[in-house]
Amino acid sequence: MIGSIDEVVIDCAQPEVLAAFWARVLGGDPVERDEAWWYVVPPGWTQLSFQQVPEVKTVKNRVHLDVRVHDIEAATVQAEALGARRVGAVHRDRAGSFQVLLDPEGNEWCVVKPA
Repeated sequence: MIGSIDEVVIDCAQPEVLAAFWARVLGGDPVERDEAWWYVVPPGWTQLSFQQVPEVKTVKNRVHLDVRVHDIEAATVQAEALGARRVGAVHRDRAGSFQVLLDPEGNEWCVVKPA
């Protein structure tokens, strides 16, 4: 083993906006380290940080968050009320179900309900 996860960092244009969004999704409080770097520490998980970068997002994420929920539709509606956008329909397979969403800057993430 080389080490352990210190934090997960998401590049973005508006770190304060994304930290506030994800704090409402996962819990915790948005915290400013400086104007270009905000973070939230969701209960029971590692620090999720938002780093301002000059580039805009242009393609699909290579890494995304899956958020476990009890009710996909209810969680999707709640996420949309916070500023998320739904992508397509709910996907179902042997492992369970998931709904792809976009955060306010277009980063993909999913609400998931395992089988």
